[in-house]
Amino acid sequence: MITDLQIQELCKAAIDIRENCYAPYSHFCVGAALLTASGKIYTGVNVENAAYGPSNCAERTAVFKAVSEGERTFTAIAIAGGPEDGKLDYCPPCGVCRQVLAEFCAADFEIILPSSSGETKRFTLAELLPESFGPDNL
Repeated sequence: MITDLQIQELCKAAIDIRENCYAPYSHFCVGAALLTASGKIYTGVNVENAAYGPSNCAERTAVFKAVSEGERTFTAIAIAGGPEDGKLDYCPPCGVCRQVLAEFCAADFEIILPSSSGETKRFTLAELLPESFGPDNL
């Protein structure tokens, strides 16, 4: 279980990093802040590509950065998304990102979605990806 202070830090980091997104096609900017079990935060943004397929979501960017630095255990992620004008709406991870999270995160991993109103929605990975396919299935 993460603290209220950690939730605030994660949400702020996800909101702040959105400024670095590269979304010239959708104009939908997403920032993610991933908390490791050791307390370190890795951030990521969505990076679009004219061919669409090579684009990468903010959540996967954060996970890949963390994994490339040797991290393998994660506690929570905050995802802040919305139009590039800055207004945030609840922005749950896409199916591909949910699957990537399932590779590294336990069922009780927390997903926190801030909005412009200051409210947040919180889910566990199990709630957003029930009956997931993971390493234990192989």
